[in-house]
Amino acid sequence: MTASVLVRQGELRTEQRPVPTPGPGDVLVRITSVGVCGSDTHYFTEGRIGPYVVDAPLVLGHEPAGVIVALGDGVKDRTLGQRVSLEPGIPDPRSKQTLAGCYNLDPGVRFFATPPIDGVFSEYAVHPAAFCHPVPDSVSDDAAALLEPLSVALAARAAGKIQIGDAVLVAGAGPIGLLIANVAQLAGAIVTLTDVRAERLTVAQKYGAAHTFTAGEPPPVEPEFDVFIDASGSERAILGGLARLAPRGHCVLVGMGADTISLPVPLVQGRELVITGTFRYANTWPTAIALAASGQIDLDGLVTSTHGLDDVEAALKAGTNPGALKAVVRP
Repeated sequence: MTASVLVRQGELRTEQRPVPTPGPGDVLVRITSVGVCGSDTHYFTEGRIGPYVVDAPLVLGHEPAGVIVALGDGVKDRTLGQRVSLEPGIPDPRSKQTLAGCYNLDPGVRFFATPPIDGVFSEYAVHPAAFCHPVPDSVSDDAAALLEPLSVALAARAAGKIQIGDAVLVAGAGPIGLLIANVAQLAGAIVTLTDVRAERLTVAQKYGAAHTFTAGEPPPVEPEFDVFIDASGSERAILGGLARLAPRGHCVLVGMGADTISLPVPLVQGRELVITGTFRYANTWPTAIALAASGQIDLDGLVTSTHGLDDVEAALKAGTNPGALKAVVRP
């Protein structure tokens, strides 16, 4: 099979590799679509994300969908030819975190495209059947792949404890920010979305935003927000959002940016603000599939470019193009 391999920071090449064989409980999936994430771009340009360092050749890509083409021993609840969305993290089933239901926090989780685990910019991948979620025909291959970023958004909504009528501010109008706005609006919130790039806000209303403003400009409304969710990773955006939170408001940090920020302790204490992060997701795929299948969220509308395995570098750089939202690799 063909795979796109990050040989070292800034250098990709296509390679021929053996098609993997599914073990007990696994399935072999022919990959049909893979969304490109900012983390993929970060590994390509920087060679690391926090403690995760690319020190050996690595296949990127962790937002896959595909078709099951072989079953490992013991697999009874999946079928050949079944279309699936692959949840990319494989936890230790016996870990304390997995047994508590928060398997995303298992320190031993094996996650696609997180060194040293290969991702899925390749024609085939083996994965546990339990983490290959069947999708209906009403969900396209690209949308099935983008159930992964939708899961990030669902985890952020849950962390913010969003309720009907809440005023929610979302910083960052990339794919994750747009999806967070969408799931917040579906939960009954009134959403304001902001970004440094005004062109990204042109689709904000389609994805649930009632109000928008460009970062650096005054917002169109000046409420105290009940929930602030940062999908930008920008210290300036985080501090600005905290300042707009109402007493006992919730701040959820989703975007990855600076390793540390200066926290306004008197503000946090004086308003009894709740600040939390999210790390991926757990138990989100059934809800994500239902939202995509019902048409309540348009995942296909996020796709602004498509690429082959010989064009992965362009896919990784596509986010800098005007109007770009989501690049997809179709092996």
